[in-house]
Amino acid sequence: MSGISKTTEGLTVHAPTTHPASAGTPTVLQTADFLGGHRVSVLIPCLNEQENLKHVLPLIPAWVHEVVLIDDHCTDDTAGEALRIMPSIRVVENHRRGGKGNALRTGSEAATGDILVQVDADGSEDPAEIHSFVAALLTGADYAKGSRFVQGGGTSDMPPLRKWGNWALVGVVRTLWRGTQFTDLCYGYNAYWKRVAPLLLDAEGFDIETVMNLRAVRAGLKIAEVPSFEAERIHGEGKLLTFPDGWKVLKAIVRERRAGRTLTAPAGAEVRA
Repeated sequence: MSGISKTTEGLTVHAPTTHPASAGTPTVLQTADFLGGHRVSVLIPCLNEQENLKHVLPLIPAWVHEVVLIDDHCTDDTAGEALRIMPSIRVVENHRRGGKGNALRTGSEAATGDILVQVDADGSEDPAEIHSFVAALLTGADYAKGSRFVQGGGTSDMPPLRKWGNWALVGVVRTLWRGTQFTDLCYGYNAYWKRVAPLLLDAEGFDIETVMNLRAVRAGLKIAEVPSFEAERIHGEGKLLTFPDGWKVLKAIVRERRAGRTLTAPAGAEVRA
């Protein structure tokens, strides 16, 4: 059993779920039955990830409605490789300036599902965990954010400096937004209802996850932290730059705090009491 930690300001509730990969026979979470008619779109932003796709795409659950790969100005054959591995995949080009945030925004606009799950293309995130994120939304959350630092989560890809930086930034957010209980701030495995995507996806680069978290707080959305394990990138060099990107994240936190005003949640989003 794995736990979903539902986090709102001042409240944490643990709801157990069954991991579909842990059973030898199909379970309800391995089929579309548990979706109740909802459709899941998986968004995979890519910048030259041709070599890694074979480790990601075949593991996407069969009940996923569609996989949307966003070509973020790739110079290799990422798109062609994706189509060879998964002929049904939808490949869209990011015509905005390059950056993970812009790529996710492009993918969310192209997606036809009402549930969006973003997964990194480098093989560090296990597609089998998609069910946990979807389950969190189906049980009441508006936004499900992955955490490597709650029970059931973990990482083998964070050196001590980056761990310290993450905890420092989490501490800043907890201080500026009293009552928030985030344990992870800069992790890319997240899910949300498409209706809230325009509210959340408003940053260009690697600061996108931080902005998403803070926008969800400012809008009073119901937030769930979902345990997730981050492995090492399989091929290639990571695009994250510790100090420059950490500085961008800190500036994003300050910018969101200075904005001050409470955001209006989209119609249909469940606002925290």
